[in-house]
Amino acid sequence: MKKIYYLFAFVATAIAFAACHPLDSTYKQLDEAPLPAQTITYNLATTDFSLLDTSVYAHYTHSFRTQADAKMYIPTILNSKYPQVGNGSNANITFTTQIKLADSVYKDVAYTLTNADYLLLPNNKFTDFSSAQILNWLPYKYLAPVDNQLEVLTFNYYSGTTTVQTYSYLYLGGAWQQIYMITPAQYASVGRGGFNQFTSTDDANLLAYFNAILKADLTVSPIAKSGDIKYVSFNYYSSTKITSQRVLTLIYNGTNWVMTGTSTLGFLRTNGTWIADPTVYYTLKAIDTKLIAASSIGTAAQRTNLGQYGDFSGWLAADVQSAMILVLTTDFPTPTPNVNYKITYLNYTGGADVLTTLTFQYNGTAWVAH
Repeated sequence: MKKIYYLFAFVATAIAFAACHPLDSTYKQLDEAPLPAQTITYNLATTDFSLLDTSVYAHYTHSFRTQADAKMYIPTILNSKYPQVGNGSNANITFTTQIKLADSVYKDVAYTLTNADYLLLPNNKFTDFSSAQILNWLPYKYLAPVDNQLEVLTFNYYSGTTTVQTYSYLYLGGAWQQIYMITPAQYASVGRGGFNQFTSTDDANLLAYFNAILKADLTVSPIAKSGDIKYVSFNYYSSTKITSQRVLTLIYNGTNWVMTGTSTLGFLRTNGTWIADPTVYYTLKAIDTKLIAASSIGTAAQRTNLGQYGDFSGWLAADVQSAMILVLTTDFPTPTPNVNYKITYLNYTGGADVLTTLTFQYNGTAWVAH
């Protein structure tokens, strides 16, 4: 019996030793070790959307309605597909965008605010609104909006002085946003200024019209990035003699505004997870150049020229950086630390203005050029 016992003990010990091979933990650590930082360029496939929860509409549509949605949900896909890449990795992800609204024709949406309407906004005592106030007011006027609801509002607009303006507002993704609206001058620029509307005879040319209008708009073209989306609101007279307000969705492909269905966004791997690239893009405005012109940065002649023409001519690189930091400090009083802020300005060189971009980060104490 003792021999049998010793034999059994020997076999059990051997099995235990084999099960606890000293290299097992090493192999396990190697399997779990994160990969080095890398750059990924990838087009989302239809099957990738199955990685999203079934409660997310993109799980079924295999596309995103807005860039905000893409920024929210693509990290979930990346965390499943690339869970072990190192921190500092970046990914350029191309995806399908739903560029056509569920309902792109709107009737009876024009509305002019009354004096009583202005008082719907809590604590407001005036009969005019700023850009921010009108957005804050919309939920008090329209208590149960539906996705893609359009409102064309005429109201007293305050921006230093009060003027009467008409703007378009679209309810998307649970929030109101002001969208691009064709102006009387823009109708006139394409020969439609008589009635300030397009007709069914313009159908084949609408894309070309809007592309030209957006590219000529200096509030749009200098800051347009590939993948940007514009919802263009315009008045339309149909072949059935019905007047309506329509919305056409366009996406910028880096050269033109088109009706394609793809967009590309950047994502970063940080603290073991994927996030949307938090880079902030900002283009100097007239108020910014006036701020710099009133400072002591640069020479008096340079500041005078900047205030008059809005561009930097002959400035030292160090002075330009100081000027940009002044703007960033003023316009971004609570910046996110260690995030790139790309600021674009007009640099007058070689007899022409050139759009120039500088990158800064806030290190928690001060702005630093990168």
